[in-house]
Amino acid sequence: MKNAILIAGPTASGKSALALDLAERRGGVIVNTDSMQGYSVLDVLTARPEAADLARAPHFLYGHVHPATPYSTGAWLRDVRKLIDDGTFSERPVIFVGGTGLYFRALAEGISEMPDIPQRVRDRWRYELKEQGAVKLHSLLLREDSAAAMMLKPTDSQRIVRALEVLDASGRSILEWQAERGQPLIDMESARFFVIEPERAALVGRIDKRFDQMLDKGALDEVKRLAALGLDPELPAMKAIGVRELQAAMAGEIGFHEAIERAKIATRQYSKRQTTWFRHQLGPEWLRLRPGDDLETTILTLASDAT
Repeated sequence: MKNAILIAGPTASGKSALALDLAERRGGVIVNTDSMQGYSVLDVLTARPEAADLARAPHFLYGHVHPATPYSTGAWLRDVRKLIDDGTFSERPVIFVGGTGLYFRALAEGISEMPDIPQRVRDRWRYELKEQGAVKLHSLLLREDSAAAMMLKPTDSQRIVRALEVLDASGRSILEWQAERGQPLIDMESARFFVIEPERAALVGRIDKRFDQMLDKGALDEVKRLAALGLDPELPAMKAIGVRELQAAMAGEIGFHEAIERAKIATRQYSKRQTTWFRHQLGPEWLRLRPGDDLETTILTLASDAT
C-alpha cells in the first residue's frame, strides 16, 4: 500500500480528531489502529468515533469484534490485509490512527503468522488457567517448551496460555512461529509517520475531563451490558480501563467516586506507558509532533508531499 499515513499517540492526545480532519480534507479513509477500539459494546469507554464523526469520513475496523473474542495483532493485520485485497480503499488516502504500538510495527515491518487455534483448544487452556493458575501452567510450559517458558514471567497468564495454545494446536513452539517474519503491508518509502507527544500536564487534564464525559454519555450502561455477557474476566475486552473499576462500584466493593478516580489514574498510567513505548520503539522515520507545533498544517503539508 503506497502513501499510507500513520498517526500514533497516547490516549486523549487528539490524534483521532487530527486524522478525521485530514481524512475529510483529502477524501481519505480511517483505519483503527487501537486494540480496544476494535471491540463492540465498549463504544464510549474506548473513545470510539461517534456517529457524527463516522458521517464525515469512512472508518474501518471499529467495533467489529465481539468482546468474547481475544483479538490479537495478527488478527488485526489479517483484517487490514483483507480490506486491501478486497479493494476497499479504492486508491483513496488511507490513514491509520491509534495508540497500539504493536499494530503500527506489524503494519510497517510485518509479523510472524500464527496458527489458527481451534475453539476446543482455546477453551481447554482457559479452563486450565482458571483451575490451576498461571504459575502451575508456567511450570507445565517449562517442561513442554522450556525456551518459550524462559521468556515469560510465571505470572504472565495471557502469554503463558497463548504459548500452550500454539504448542497444542500446531505441535510447534510459539518461538518458531515468531521467527518466521511476515511481509509489511505498507510501502515504507511513500508512507508518512507521525507520533504526537503532548505536554504531560495538559494530557492529564484531558484524560480526567474525558472520563467524566464518558460517564455522562453512558459508560456505566456499557459496563452493565458487558457484565451481562458473563465473559471470562481474563479476556482482553474485560480489561478495558474503566470496566473493572465501575464493576467494583456496582458490586458495592468500592464507592463510585473511588472507582472514577481509580479509572482516571489507570488511564494516566496507561498513557505514560504508551508515550514511553513510542519514544523508545518508533524509529527515526517517525516525525515527533510536540506542543507548539501546528499539527494540522504539518501533517497536511507532509502528507501532500507523499503524493
